[in-house]
Amino acid sequence: MKYLRPGLILAIIALPIWVAMNHVPHHQASSPIETLYLHLMPANLMTSDAMAHDDHDDHDGHDDHAGETEEEHAAHADDHDASHGSDDYLLAFTLPGVSGIFDMDKDPVMEGTQLVATNLQLFQLAAVLLLLVCLQGVPGYLRTGKGDYTSRLFAGFTLWIRNEVVYPVMGQETGRKFLPLFFFMFFFILFMNMLGLLPWSATATANVWVTGALAVITLASMLICGMVAQGPIAYWKNLVPDAPLALWPLLFLVEVLGVLIKPLALCIRLFANMTGGHLAVLSIMGLIFVFGEMSSTVGYGVAPIAVGFTVFVMIIEFFVAMLQAFIFTQLSVIFVQASVHPDH
Repeated sequence: MKYLRPGLILAIIALPIWVAMNHVPHHQASSPIETLYLHLMPANLMTSDAMAHDDHDDHDGHDDHAGETEEEHAAHADDHDASHGSDDYLLAFTLPGVSGIFDMDKDPVMEGTQLVATNLQLFQLAAVLLLLVCLQGVPGYLRTGKGDYTSRLFAGFTLWIRNEVVYPVMGQETGRKFLPLFFFMFFFILFMNMLGLLPWSATATANVWVTGALAVITLASMLICGMVAQGPIAYWKNLVPDAPLALWPLLFLVEVLGVLIKPLALCIRLFANMTGGHLAVLSIMGLIFVFGEMSSTVGYGVAPIAVGFTVFVMIIEFFVAMLQAFIFTQLSVIFVQASVHPDH
């Protein structure tokens, strides 16, 4: 039992990486730098047969498309993507017709609007499972003082969030009610950020739709909890408590925009920081290929320097991954507290 939970944690981390290695298509672009940057984009999970077909096409079509211009290469790639049917996706199902308004990339081959699993969902699910497994023994450890290393480690994190992040802002009475939300928010973002640093993984928080969904949770908490605590009418009235009547409409509009902009800032900050770090790593690694195209000798000479800088940036990214989880949670606590108790 001592090694059961650490083994389960390792399995939760290794399984999505294995699935991504075997079911995410290889990225193709007209230049090595562009190919590297495509690793930041979500990729649909494909079946083994579809993957084998893509590999066969890559091998056979290498010389046939070597002289293509960028426009022709892009058109060929679009035709290649359109050739996939629903049977080629590892997990896909048809949504109701009204949901077509949310389909950003309609596939002419697939009938109806399809919800297709991507590598981002893999690591989001892994983050949720890690959250459940890692925190499972924390309540017992806090009650009895007995537990394994994992329980002790994450008990320290939970106490820090409670005593240093939530309670100083919201107070003990109010903060206790919101602890589950902010525990989930912090660890979910932290695990997604950390998983994105592993080889063959994907960083879900480097996708603006993921960070946008997290920001919507904060916005909903602000609005719903604020209206429950103050009353539906009093909440909107208290946005501008003391102001001349002539200025009240303008100030009310400004405050409403402020309510919406605060979660938007959370969304953009987390997305930009996680994407920016990966772009820096990929850009530095891309220098090897850029100089390698000039001369293989120059490419090999640049490689040690590029790898050294990449390791340095990855160390910084490890710190940023933890910092951004903290900042998102801390600001969410402040925003919700301001909605629940506007006088504070």
